[in-house]
Amino acid sequence: MKQKCAANRLKTYFVFIVSVSFIKERKMGLNDFIQKLVSTPHISLSVSLQMFLLPRSSLAEDTQIKPCDFDYLKIIGKGSFGKVLLARHKESAKYYAVKVLQKKIILKKKEQKHIMAERSVLMKNIKHPFLVGLHYSFQTTDKLYFVLDYVNGGELFYHLQRERIFLEPRARFYAAEIASALGYLHSLHIVYRDLKPENILLDSQGHIVLTDFGLCKEGLEPNCTTSTFCGTPEYLAPEVLQKQAYDRTVDWWCLGSVLYEMLYGLPPFYSRNTAEMYNNILNQAPVLKPNVSNAGREMLEGLLQKDRTKRLGSKDDFLELKFHSFFSPINWEDLMAKKVTPPFIPSVSGPTDLCHFDPEFTHLPVSSSLCTDTMHVTSSVREAAGAFPGFSYGPPEGHAFEHSHFI
Repeated sequence: MKQKCAANRLKTYFVFIVSVSFIKERKMGLNDFIQKLVSTPHISLSVSLQMFLLPRSSLAEDTQIKPCDFDYLKIIGKGSFGKVLLARHKESAKYYAVKVLQKKIILKKKEQKHIMAERSVLMKNIKHPFLVGLHYSFQTTDKLYFVLDYVNGGELFYHLQRERIFLEPRARFYAAEIASALGYLHSLHIVYRDLKPENILLDSQGHIVLTDFGLCKEGLEPNCTTSTFCGTPEYLAPEVLQKQAYDRTVDWWCLGSVLYEMLYGLPPFYSRNTAEMYNNILNQAPVLKPNVSNAGREMLEGLLQKDRTKRLGSKDDFLELKFHSFFSPINWEDLMAKKVTPPFIPSVSGPTDLCHFDPEFTHLPVSSSLCTDTMHVTSSVREAAGAFPGFSYGPPEGHAFEHSHFI
């Protein structure tokens, strides 16, 4: 009996050795086969082969949507990582702004965290009327796609350049909508950090839509600070410029800078000489001319307070601004419900009217590669393909493609 058991064990062991040897040979054969495939030019270019060779986990996110579900009509913006395009969803015929980012460039600049933070913030924006909404995010081997509200009333920057200054009631209306959006972000422990007229859009009805959340800082509790140096030179708060710890009050400084620019035509400490501008931010008081009400000047002084612990908003955040005399004409409930008629309604004939976008972008040709993955499976593509796990997002069943800023 013992001899029989020992013989069986020996037989099992022999079968196991043969099986391992067979699997190794098969694996080596498969490797050789794959090497031959990828070294044959006309075969290696095949998209199907490339998709097969990529790690299965890298693109396994099911979003029910893909690049070819859209017609890409025009380029409406351009940044360091990619482009923003006006796109029409083929099935619903609705218009969206689709932000397409190149993974390779993001990885090269080590900006993965910022992109994932932007996606995270966008997903929290659906409850606020003055923040751009995310409908979908999805990815291909080499690109990231954000499907966003399409807003075609133009940047605040564009209108300010054209009109030079806004009258105080108009500036107050915009400042109120911006302040409510920032207050909402702060309630979620998010600091925006890059408020400027280029990131403030008008929708077709004349309401504010805050966009571009790439520099947002998440998880910053009311009494906590951070120290990353970021922002736009003209709007940098003194504490950021001095590389000191800062908190959510940097957003109120930026709002003060934008409000000043709306009322006076230039940022408060602007100089063509950057060193001089930084010196002004740190050491000069803002020049407040008499064409603004006393309440307006008090608001600017409070927001542009160099000591962040004394700045308007340092204690009760948005509530301090909300109950300031400058905003006394604002009915906040009506404002949030979009029942206040905007002081200016952009003239747009329909969703394809791009008159408020820079022709520098709209005249650019739309790339045909938006619907295809044509890259070779190099090590960098493999790295890019799997570098953004969890990026893809789709709304709950029945909520797709509802919210839009264009009517």
